[in-house]
Amino acid sequence: MPIHSFSPPNQDPHALCWLRRDLRLHDHAALHHALKSGLPVACVFIFDSTILQSLPSQDVRLAFIRESLLQVQEQLRQFGSELITAHGDPEQLIPELAASLNANAVYANEDYEPAAISRDQTVLQRLGEQDVTLQLFKDHVIFARDEILTQQKQPYTVFTPYKRNWLTRIRSEDVQSYDCKQGSWAQLSSQAIPSLNELGFQDDSKDQLLSPAGWQGAQTLLEQFEPRIHAYQERRDFPAKRGVSYLAPHLRFGTLSIRQAVSLAWPSDSDGAATWLSELIWREFYQQFLWHHPETATESFKPAYKSLPFPNREDWFEAWKEGRTGYPIVDAAMRQLNQTGYMHNRLRMISASFLVKDLLIDWRWGEHYFAEKLLDYDMASNVGGWQWAASTGCDAQPYFRIFNPVTQSRKFDPEGQFIRRYVPELLNLDKQAIHAPWQAKQLPLDFKLGQHYPAPVVDHDVQRHLALALFKQAGEPEPIDGNT
Repeated sequence: MPIHSFSPPNQDPHALCWLRRDLRLHDHAALHHALKSGLPVACVFIFDSTILQSLPSQDVRLAFIRESLLQVQEQLRQFGSELITAHGDPEQLIPELAASLNANAVYANEDYEPAAISRDQTVLQRLGEQDVTLQLFKDHVIFARDEILTQQKQPYTVFTPYKRNWLTRIRSEDVQSYDCKQGSWAQLSSQAIPSLNELGFQDDSKDQLLSPAGWQGAQTLLEQFEPRIHAYQERRDFPAKRGVSYLAPHLRFGTLSIRQAVSLAWPSDSDGAATWLSELIWREFYQQFLWHHPETATESFKPAYKSLPFPNREDWFEAWKEGRTGYPIVDAAMRQLNQTGYMHNRLRMISASFLVKDLLIDWRWGEHYFAEKLLDYDMASNVGGWQWAASTGCDAQPYFRIFNPVTQSRKFDPEGQFIRRYVPELLNLDKQAIHAPWQAKQLPLDFKLGQHYPAPVVDHDVQRHLALALFKQAGEPEPIDGNT
């Protein structure tokens, strides 16, 4: 049941807009259509107990969500309305709220994750029993589900032809902003958004929040990124540089419209803008792929690799999680994740490759850990990225291409600036030794490998051969058709 009681002012019909992963009132497809209905619109957000019950007691995502909802609430109050919040199972609460508001329709934006699809089917059925419709709209992506298919009318499993088709299909109307100003709002009594403590979480989570939240935070980051976008291609792989947009959490929680994001880079007028647009297209590629292949959330896409006999040493997994593998770039990446809820994209590839190809641990272990820690966790992108690194997914890194963590470190953090930020034990090592202390000819007198910083848990060259043998044992996967 709701934490905060809700009493509608009267029994006049209303339209109900259900906010989910779209925490804004600007350029919002479902809200636009709700306002066009002619009925007073009430907005609701459900703190979904079926999701929250599995989260740790301190979770920066809840702080990000709450801070974003406070901004939504402030905007609604300017219209004389309020944001309704509730805590519980939306499959029960949305039909109850629709009944209390005498709503004839619930408006929401589509969500393509398997659990969300199942939830919406149940809500649709229960609303139907009340003669209330659930109207869903595309808002999270430019092209959804099966809008872009191969010439054989099959979903794409290779990115490049998907991207080519995506760029051919896009038109100016696809990025046109939705008008969310015309219409009437429900006049509701004051509603308080529950605190993190009331939700059962530590209230100091917001103190760990490094990314500015809400629509206002998204606009700030977008304005900061706009003059840097043209250098994106050159700078994006270097974690010590401010080369990326830092907008992923805002795309994840919908505090930034995908149409506004794409409009920044399309039509692209530089290699940097084109490269950033390509990253947004990768996001949609993984979204459509998960919708077509929901089973890949928990199992490898390539049949030959579904039962790889990974050794799965738990002590190595713990070392990886805690950032004490003895490989500085990997440890710095994991400590960044643990401390901030963020990890640079290049480092995600390096740390994922290291877990699967060096430590020989099932990709699902790493995917699950990222799901616990990442502020911008998105199932489609996270699963897609992990299966790419593990060579088990669609358009994946070939199994015989294995990242060398030392080579990657020297290439993308050449001065060791990023490593020093998150692995202060290595602060006084020079730029040669910091990437592989065990290979250094000379180390500071007050530094002892194995005492001040761990020796490597594995030998990369040895583990590389073991990884190749493991994948060869499974046999070459069959080629997958339908990518023209």
